[in-house]
Amino acid sequence: MIVRKSAAEVARIAAAGRVLADCLDLLTGAARPGVTSAELDRLAEPFIRDRGGVPTFLGYRGFPASICTSPNDMVVHGIPGRHRAAEGDVLSLDVGVTLDGYVADSAVTLPIGTVDAEARRLMDVTRDSLEAGLAECRPGRRLGDVSHAIQEVVEAAGFSVVRSLVGHGVGRTMHEDPQIPNFGDPGRGPRLEEGMVFAIEPMVNAGGHEVYVAEDGWSIHTSDSSLSAHFEHTVAVTEDGPRVLTRRRSEGV
Repeated sequence: MIVRKSAAEVARIAAAGRVLADCLDLLTGAARPGVTSAELDRLAEPFIRDRGGVPTFLGYRGFPASICTSPNDMVVHGIPGRHRAAEGDVLSLDVGVTLDGYVADSAVTLPIGTVDAEARRLMDVTRDSLEAGLAECRPGRRLGDVSHAIQEVVEAAGFSVVRSLVGHGVGRTMHEDPQIPNFGDPGRGPRLEEGMVFAIEPMVNAGGHEVYVAEDGWSIHTSDSSLSAHFEHTVAVTEDGPRVLTRRRSEGV
């Protein structure tokens, strides 16, 4: 069942989203060659708590950190630790914030220093596919329209959407119905209605779509060791169209 939120609830998710967006901008500024993923995690937690929030990921199903840090061929769910960012890496940062009982979720993939042209293209295409999916989050559209819009952008560029990982509903809890694949047929699935809130999150590989879970039980990697990128926003379906609740100041949108 897809839970529709009231205007007051959307406002609370948006408040969590503002904290989250500013946290991601802070981390973006710190994500330079030489920084460790553990250092980024240590920046995030006090920033979130100082603004009255709680890091949603910390302790969630046993996850041991406040953020996910996933470099290069790691798709998602990387545990912060000793990994030191190097020139030319790409690094995905995924953050959840709970504020006054409501949850927002967002992710960005960053270049570390100067990256090669293909890595830059992968990030640009993944970001563009997210925007295409967000644009479909309006009353009367169907969930398959969101999935298909993402898939079209990704596959037209010659990249692959990860098929075993999905976006999701969000707001009252971290993961709500529905699951939102990043591929599918337009005109199918539930019809979108005002008050629905989703975490739209294309995960895109430069190579094939296959992935595997590492021995730590959390981090997910591309099976062919190709680069991966991940962008995510929390978005509300409103009568005026999609309202992105985690838009960062640095996006300038």
